[in-house]
Amino acid sequence: MRETIHLALHFLVPLALAGLAYRQQFWKALGIMVATMAVDVDHLLARPVFDACRCSIGFHPLHTWPAIVVYVALLFYPKTRLVGLGLCIHMALDQVDCWWMVGEGCI
Repeated sequence: MRETIHLALHFLVPLALAGLAYRQQFWKALGIMVATMAVDVDHLLARPVFDACRCSIGFHPLHTWPAIVVYVALLFYPKTRLVGLGLCIHMALDQVDCWWMVGEGCI
C-alpha cells in the first residue's frame, strides 16, 4: 500500500503544482516534472533492483546529498527551474517514504 501511495504522489504532486503555479504552461510544466522520474534509472544499479524496505536517499547514486545539492541549484536558473523542481519534489517524496519505512519497522 505504501509503495502505491508513494508512486501516485510522484504524479499527483507535480500535477497539483503545475495546475496551481504553472497554469499558463500546464502541460509543459507537468511533462518536465513527471519526466524527472527518470532519475530512478539509478535503481537499476542495485541488487535487488526493488527492495520495499530500502531507503533511496543516500543509497542510489542520483539520490545522494551531493546530487540533491545540484537539484536545488537548478531551482535558481529559470531555464532549469522546472527540472530542479521536479527533482526536488522527487527527492522530498522519497525522503518521506524513508520516514514512513521507519514507522513500519523497515529501517
